[in-house]
Amino acid sequence: MNFIKKNWAWILTIYVSFVFIQSLFFKFTGSAETVYIFEGKLDPWAASLGFPGLFAPGGIFSAKVVGCFELIASTLLIVGAFVYKKNPWVQIAGAVMGLGVISGAIFFHLFTPLGIAVVNTDGTSDGGQLFTLACGVWIACAWLFLINRNVWLALIKK
Repeated sequence: MNFIKKNWAWILTIYVSFVFIQSLFFKFTGSAETVYIFEGKLDPWAASLGFPGLFAPGGIFSAKVVGCFELIASTLLIVGAFVYKKNPWVQIAGAVMGLGVISGAIFFHLFTPLGIAVVNTDGTSDGGQLFTLACGVWIACAWLFLINRNVWLALIKK
């Protein structure tokens, strides 16, 4: 139990980074699943609201743009874990960036045709796996942010 308590920040960092980094293959290679989510579900939804191309390749919320932000957040979290004693702000920045990215993902699962359980073009469903991972990442990033509250609260009090 002492190991877990002592290494909580590392455990959370590894979880978030694993989820973000393993998804990069799909986002950067244009896998069928990613194309379906971004171009088949989200972009038509955005177009119906008057924002065509928002999630398409080259759009500001395209898979590659989201993937870049996930990569940056993961890098900040991992580097931040190594340099925490000298500069806790690196890990805090990674947690905040991770919260931002994953809050967007959760929003789009809940409030767009994407849904909690993503149904693919072949009719198969992920059973809510992507949504569950997103919720886990959100909790882990929020926890990392709260673990470091003494650092950012001190800044707010100034």
